[in-house]
Amino acid sequence: MSGALQAVFQNLRSFGTPPGQQEYTSPGTYSWTAPTGVTSVSVVVVGGNGNGPGALSYKNNITVVPGNSYSVFIDSKTGSASENYFISGGTVSAGTSSTRTGDGGGNAGNVLYGSAGAAAGGYAGNGGSTPPSAPGNGSAGAGGGGGGGGASVSGTATQAGGGGVGLLGQGSNGAGGTGSAASTTATGGGGGSSGSAGGTSVKDTTHGNGGSYGGSDGYYNAGTDPDYGATGAVRVIWPGTTRSFPSTNTGNL
Repeated sequence: MSGALQAVFQNLRSFGTPPGQQEYTSPGTYSWTAPTGVTSVSVVVVGGNGNGPGALSYKNNITVVPGNSYSVFIDSKTGSASENYFISGGTVSAGTSSTRTGDGGGNAGNVLYGSAGAAAGGYAGNGGSTPPSAPGNGSAGAGGGGGGGGASVSGTATQAGGGGVGLLGQGSNGAGGTGSAASTTATGGGGGSSGSAGGTSVKDTTHGNGGSYGGSDGYYNAGTDPDYGATGAVRVIWPGTTRSFPSTNTGNL
């Protein structure tokens, strides 16, 4: 943590509720209990359940009651395509593609076919897309979103994984992946806002994973196409009056 950020947190401690955070990064239904003195939170939600690239949504200064518990949900890779959320789908939520509810965020990128290779949405813009036709390069993310995966091998496209997006607030955009007709290999899109990059796909050999969080998996033109898309995530930070997305005091303590 930088000296400037540490000074901010020390100042917050001296005037009231100590700042804190909680991340949820595995599928499941959870219960978050508001700590003593915490009356507001800010929350970021990344969609994605392995069946498509995830949108990102955030909502700031949500009122909570100390000691009360609130629901957190992250969808599993079951094909249900449910939205991930904090409290409820109407409070702050994110699903695949453009499905999201909150104060701000971004949609997932577009795909060449199926759900392969598109990136997770950013904090102030959309995730990168796969090329409009194969072969080609994926596009970079915007507003801190992940980059789209590249596509190689014209006619029987091999699509690389899309980049994911991180939970610590808006950072740099993920670069687009690469692909060409001269190669059987396509490279994954870069991670946005410190998310992880999508994996490389090799025709009939290797299936690129989607980057965490919310990146869509690749496609390698084999007879079976298993699911390696990334799940979404939820991060809660407090107090919501002084810590807010996309980038105000959103780093870890």
